[in-house]
Amino acid sequence: MTDHLKTNYIIEDKITIRKIPAILFRPKEGKKLLPTIILYHGWSSNKELQRMRGFILSAVGYQVIIPDAIYHGERNPLRNYDIDDATKYFWKTILNNIEESHIIIEDAISKYGADSNKIGVIGNSMGGFTAAGAFTHNPIIKALVAFNGSCGWRNFNKRFKEFNEISITGQLEKIEGKVNKLDPQNNLNLLMDRPILLLHGDSDNVVPIESQRIFYNKIKPMYKYKDKIKFIEYPNLNHFVTTNMMEESIAWFYKYL
Repeated sequence: MTDHLKTNYIIEDKITIRKIPAILFRPKEGKKLLPTIILYHGWSSNKELQRMRGFILSAVGYQVIIPDAIYHGERNPLRNYDIDDATKYFWKTILNNIEESHIIIEDAISKYGADSNKIGVIGNSMGGFTAAGAFTHNPIIKALVAFNGSCGWRNFNKRFKEFNEISITGQLEKIEGKVNKLDPQNNLNLLMDRPILLLHGDSDNVVPIESQRIFYNKIKPMYKYKDKIKFIEYPNLNHFVTTNMMEESIAWFYKYL
């Protein structure tokens, strides 16, 4: 931990969860069972680059686990992370993250003192896609925050392929089939009345906001408790996480975790 992050009230550890390298932050003087947030990084990022966000969330009382995704960090990182790599590995990485989310939750509870009634998930960009998928398919997770991601995978994927003039065949078709099956927007029955906060710049040219708008407009009418679903658009903001976004996420977890 760099000097400017060192404190006497937060512990940072490098851990391995069944071969998944991760960073764990936790308040030094915390409860026996800790509210715990799993933080997912974006495409071409890694757990180390998310340490400041982990530190901030831990500083307000949460245990935070930040895993490396496959093809990132300590897990055979790619060289370029260009369009060709994204076509081959973007969805494969997300699907693997979701498979591993069950393992991370199990070990967070059994080995790291996570309160099973207070588990949240957050992520930026690809991490926002991952967080949405993990939340959809892990009912134990109580709250979701997605920065600049998408809960409408099929809509995003369609635009991505059209924009980059990509056609897929073979194994990638099988992966796309699984993406469509697990797409949060295709599983709205698993999401109704569960706390979802979506934060997105309206000028995002990496993950355009449209697929998130479509998802939000489709699911909001299904909510009995409207305060449990919230979508904040940030005018003129590109693909960035702002201080305001972090403040909103903390307030959301305070309310629902």
